[in-house]
Amino acid sequence: MKVLVIGQGGREHALCWKLKNSPSVERVYCAPGNAGTALEATNVDIGSTDVERLVQFAKSERIDLTVVGPEASLVAGVVDAFQAANLRIFGPTKKAAELEGSKIFSKELMRKANVPTAEFQSFSRHQDAVTFLEDREETPLVVKADGLASGKGVFVCSNRQEALDAVKQIMLEQAFGESGKKIVIEECLHGHEASILAIVDGNTILTLEACQDHKRAYDGDTGPNTGGMGAYCPTPLITDELMDEIVEKVLVPTAHFMNVEERPFKGCLYAGIMVTNQGPKVLEFNVRFGDPETQPVLMRLKSDLGLLLKAAADGKLADFGPAEWDPRPAVCVVMAADGYPAAPKKGAPIRGLDEAAELPDAKVFHAGTIRRGDDIVADGGRVLGVTALGSDFAEAKLNAYQAVKCIRWQGGWCRKDISDRARSYLD
Repeated sequence: MKVLVIGQGGREHALCWKLKNSPSVERVYCAPGNAGTALEATNVDIGSTDVERLVQFAKSERIDLTVVGPEASLVAGVVDAFQAANLRIFGPTKKAAELEGSKIFSKELMRKANVPTAEFQSFSRHQDAVTFLEDREETPLVVKADGLASGKGVFVCSNRQEALDAVKQIMLEQAFGESGKKIVIEECLHGHEASILAIVDGNTILTLEACQDHKRAYDGDTGPNTGGMGAYCPTPLITDELMDEIVEKVLVPTAHFMNVEERPFKGCLYAGIMVTNQGPKVLEFNVRFGDPETQPVLMRLKSDLGLLLKAAADGKLADFGPAEWDPRPAVCVVMAADGYPAAPKKGAPIRGLDEAAELPDAKVFHAGTIRRGDDIVADGGRVLGVTALGSDFAEAKLNAYQAVKCIRWQGGWCRKDISDRARSYLD
């Protein structure tokens, strides 16, 4: 197969790398890609939301399968356009992508489907949200922009004033533009968080092994929320029994009600789960592979990714069978630019990538990079996802951070505690 991957982040580099190494795939393209995807695929200078040009390219190159990375492409309707052109594509339609594109739609669907989640209220007027906060008892709350905000439109507030400030920032100061015209205010769930990714073809669900992401910027889960500072797979938090419960109470009813709503879901369904004292509850849904979760997941996946995604796109996932996994855990450490997540500084040359690439059981996935002459330079907030396998979590972490030590650029930084929680679940 000839495969086109849409996007330019760490998730897309991981997809290109795994597809390139899939026996069913003969050539991989990436639009627009980054300096890392260029090592695995042929980069194509087409933006990830330039739907018309993406369709034209897939037609002209006779692409057999297109895999969509970013949520913005899905919400823009790229899948609908490809399907209208009789082109095979992996990902949900625009209507199905609203599960991530609108927090309000997602929460209301969960309410209808009786999927366990936090109690919530939605608002389209600033004053109504303020009145709601001032009239209720002061408790920790979460304030979310309704639309897409690159993983940054969520404020975990410990008191009323923080919640009022978050509402002001989203609705009045328009920190996230049109995405913040409406908001959700919900109870703050307490427990341990996990990422559940599942391949869905509308009727069949194939779960991938569970991960744990690290959203907060700094060690010890402190600092502002980010798009994710690292992840590891599998997480011992999710036992086989707990995964069965998540499939039964979350994934199956969600997929069923998407069919009832005439929004059949095909693609990667990502459930952010909080494991509470009352059982697993959904924090949010995403409609695509997670980033950085995809990096450690694909490091461990031994099945042919091309055949897996083709089967899902064709509605034949039931014929694929269970996925095969490397038994070793994988740890991904995100290296970020100075100033991230607020105002990352770009343009610094990155050194040591070749040295890191020589280490066994390690892979450096590029997220925010471009090539400038002979240099690869930082060109985003999250710049690299340094990922490694190990015989246990301690060795996987050690291998990842040994690769991190090889790499340097002005202002580059990372958390030092990625995957430490895994060992606490095993104690």
